Amino acid sequence: MTTQPSETSLSPADEAERDVPAPSPAPADALWVERTGTRTYTGHSARGAQVSIGPASEGAVFTPGELLKIALAACAGMSTDRTFARRLGDDYAVTIHVEGAKLLEEERYPKITGTYDIDLTSLDDDARDRLVTVAARAIDKACTVGRTVKAGAEVEYLFQPEGAGREVETRE
Repeated sequence: MTTQPSETSLSPADEAERDVPAPSPAPADALWVERTGTRTYTGHSARGAQVSIGPASEGAVFTPGELLKIALAACAGMSTDRTFARRLGDDYAVTIHVEGAKLLEEERYPKITGTYDIDLTSLDDDARDRLVTVAARAIDKACTVGRTVKAGAEVEYLFQPEGAGREVETRE
């Protein structure tokens, strides 16, 4: 069923507040990667999801950098979903392209750009500008991945002997 776009007289800030999804708790499900070969891994979630990870030379795998970019694009899309559905209808179509060249000497991406491919031609210039403003605010407020990257999260790796930290507590 398609929802008809709604007209609103709210300011872009008020619209962004209304359209930003409520924070949801982070899943507590375990995440891990297992080595499957030279520089290749399978990523797992306790919910049963899997993703193949490795260097581009391995073919049908995602590189870790590609996964980072996809996570940013998906998070932005999820953050703006309600905003666009409210204006364009529940069945609106969007593709978010994401790119960023790797700075090889520093092993990092200095800039990642997401580009929405979305049909906004049904809106006049003012409505389109307001919608884009509201969508950008929704991303800034609700995209956990983007907020984490921008804030520069602390990352720590612990090395444990085989099996350490995986003991199952037994109760008598």
